[in-house]
Parts: sequence; C-alpha cells; structure tokens
Amino acid sequence: MSNDNKVLVQRYIEEIYNKGNLDLAADLVTDDYVNHAGFMDVEGVEGLQQFAAMLRAALPDWHEVIEDQVVEGDKEVHRYVIRGTHKGEFMGIPATGKEVVVTGITLARIEDGKIAEEWSQADMLGLMQQLGVVPTN
Repeated sequence: MSNDNKVLVQRYIEEIYNKGNLDLAADLVTDDYVNHAGFMDVEGVEGLQQFAAMLRAALPDWHEVIEDQVVEGDKEVHRYVIRGTHKGEFMGIPATGKEVVVTGITLARIEDGKIAEEWSQADMLGLMQQLGVVPTN
C-alpha cells in the first residue's frame, strides 16, 4: 500500500501541476478534498482545478520535483522544489519574467486510493524576495 500512495502523489504532482492535466483531478483527489496550502485553502475537485490553473497561469513552465518522500499508513510526506518563470499575475503581483525556485514540504492524507487532505508549507518569503516584492536584507 505504501508504494501505491507514493505513486499516487507522484502522479498527482506530475499530471495536475507539471502537465496541467486538470481533468484528472477527480481521479486523484476525493470529492471533499482539502488543501491547507498555507496562503490559501483549497476545497474540492473544482477548487483544486482552479488553484492549479492559477499557479500554472502565473508560472506556465512550472516544474515540481520530489526530493524526498516518506509514506506511513495513510500519510505521505514529501519535500519538493518548484522551478518556473513568473509570466502571469500571482496573488496580485504582475508578471516579472523572473525565474524562481520555491522549496516546501507537504503532508497528504490518502483515503481509498485518492488524496483527501494536504497540509503544505512553501517558502513564500523566499518567493516574494525573488519576485522583488520583499527586500532580501
């Protein structure tokens, strides 16, 4: 089961975020899915589709890589690195054209072969510094 959960999360990241295959969301998350994303909560399949579309509009070349991944029971944790170019508005910040690197960690709860809930913490301060919104010193 733990390998299935690893593969599920890997597929979720690859299809939804890296490729933008938003139609697969219903296959990968539960109907009552919740992502406590830190800077905004995301609820349900449609909420995930809107959230991922917003991120991909801001960073159309979004590429997320799992650096470490651990599964125990119905929980999966992964440390990730996202790279992309800020080509669209993000949280009210107009496109800067800057390449960014964002690190973070997510804990997911798996239910019946789908992601039911996630808690994510990304380095938003580092992102804002890279975008020039917050000073670096």
